[in-house]
Order: sequence, then C-alpha cells, then structure tokens
Amino acid sequence: MSENREKSYKSNSFWVPVAIIIAGVLIAAAVVYSSKINDTDIDESLKGALEESLPEEDSLAPAEPGSEVVEVGIDDDPTYGPKDAKVKIIEFSDYECPFCSRNVATMDKIKEEYKDQVSLTFRDYPLDFHENAKIASLASQCAFEQEKFWEYYEKLFENQDALTSSNLKAYAKELKLNENKFSDCLDNKKYEDEVEKDIADGVDAGVTGTPAVFINGRKVVGAQPYEVFKKIIDEELAK
Repeated sequence: MSENREKSYKSNSFWVPVAIIIAGVLIAAAVVYSSKINDTDIDESLKGALEESLPEEDSLAPAEPGSEVVEVGIDDDPTYGPKDAKVKIIEFSDYECPFCSRNVATMDKIKEEYKDQVSLTFRDYPLDFHENAKIASLASQCAFEQEKFWEYYEKLFENQDALTSSNLKAYAKELKLNENKFSDCLDNKKYEDEVEKDIADGVDAGVTGTPAVFINGRKVVGAQPYEVFKKIIDEELAK
C-alpha cells in the first residue's frame, strides 16, 4: 500500500508542474491575442467573444496592414484633395473613439506630406456604445452642408468628451456657421440617412471597428503608426 502511494505521489509530482506550464502558455497566448484588438474600438459584445475564445497558435500572428484589398466607394462624403488623386484614402471613423482621435494627427501628416497626390475621404461609422457619436456625425454633415466640414471635424476630435447637442451647436457658432440653419439641420436629423448609408457601406466592406482605413482599397485597421500608412501609399504611388 505504501509503495502504491509513493508511485502515485511521484506520478502527481511529475504532472503538476507540466499542468502549470501548459496553463501559463495558454494564458500568455490569450494575452497576446487580446492585445491585438486593443488598438481599435470594436463592438463590445464582439470584443468579449473574441477575448473569451482562445485561437489556434498560428492565428495569433496579426494580418499585415494593407494585405486585404476591398472595393470601397467614397459616395458623396467629405473629401480632402483631388478626387482623381492616384491614391485614394477612405477612413471610417467615430468622433468618440479615442483611437480615431489618435489617427487624426496621422491623417494630417499624410495630407501635409503628399498634398495633391492623395485624397482623403471621411465616412461616418458611429459605434452603438458611444453615446454621442451618432449625433456628432449628424452635426458634421450639417457643417459639411455649409462647407466647413474639416474645421468642424477638427473641433469634434479636440472635444471628444463634450459632444452633446448644445456643445455641437456651440462649436458651429465658434466656426461662424449659420446658427439657425445648423440647428434646424441637427434637430431634424437631416442627414441621418447619409450616416446610416456610411455605416451600411462600412459593414459591406468588413468594418467591425474604428478607425478602419482603406488605401486604394488596401485595408488598415486601428491607430497604426504613420510609417505603416506611408509604406502603403508609397507602394501605390510607385505602381
């Protein structure tokens, strides 16, 4: 009996550290996978499901930015630069998304460096769990109606924590928009169909979070470093 207990003890002594090592590997894999989805705002339910599921080891490697090519249209949305530019950049974004705010400086740097070689089109993709994202999108379209979109866009991203209806009207006043026209536009949700179309087109293009940028259709997800965008733009200009 004593001999059996000793054998059992030795057997358990071997497997316990092995189990600990395996558990450690699984936890590390989950942490790596989770870190991949933290540079973009995605639907909370989807994010929870992703974090709870453990993928196969070979799926942990992130896709190369720009490796996926998707056909995306600019519709009649605000576009900076010539619409016939060789490189067309289309961004789906959310005014309350912190990663989208981080992307603004990157897009500004691209506009400054490449000038008329690129065009940048902004498309709305307000996420459901951002309380004021949609009304901010509606307000930016009202500013676009008065040819002040880019100034208003900058104002919204500078004030992400203050995007209530009264805030949005105050920004319109600061930028010297026609206040009555702007208020009527916002209060009546004049451009709701336009925003919904952007969302639908984003879904069709495979957008699940923000920011999502397409450079001549090459998809870049999340607040990536400037160098990532530059590499893809230069490759497209060289074609």
